[in-house]
Amino acid sequence: AKLLAHPEVQEVVELRNKFGFMAYHGGGLEHLTDVIAQSAAEKSGASYYGVHQPRGLKWHVPSHEVSPKFSNSLKSFIDHVDVVITVHGFGRDGFFTSLLLGGRNRHLAGHLSTHLKQALPSYEICDDLETIPVDLRGLHDDNPVNLPRLGGVQVELPPRVRGVGRFWKDWQGDGLTPHTESLIEALVTTAKNWPLTK
Repeated sequence: AKLLAHPEVQEVVELRNKFGFMAYHGGGLEHLTDVIAQSAAEKSGASYYGVHQPRGLKWHVPSHEVSPKFSNSLKSFIDHVDVVITVHGFGRDGFFTSLLLGGRNRHLAGHLSTHLKQALPSYEICDDLETIPVDLRGLHDDNPVNLPRLGGVQVELPPRVRGVGRFWKDWQGDGLTPHTESLIEALVTTAKNWPLTK
């Protein structure tokens, strides 16, 4: 609640269909997570909820404390969607090319994993919870990924796939890196091919 009251913090909600994307650690906190999630939502006709922090704020609210009790916008989003993909960024030794798929909807995790493996062959897609560090599994009851009717998948993205780090230091292109573009397209394909109840 204190974070949302900050004058430079933007809370964004865009309600479309019943598939949702979230990036509540967006903006200056977990680089490009909001851009990735919002772009995937727009391109697939999905709904979006994000909290965008200004550069330099770095206010990390633990996922299980991000609650619809403190935000009518978040409540409207959770009530609207049936299933969700939450987009996060992480950096950890041994996982620099690993995308971690947590959350309780393991059917959606498998569906997403298939599309990510096709789009990002040089990355490891971890969809087995046993291979994911406990604190990154996204299984807490109060984690927003588990609040919609059918739950969802928490995607943890390493820096490289977000276009960050030494790997990209000589890249001269405009806009998002090719890996980030491929990631967004995989998210779009996942959302478009997921059966939604009418």
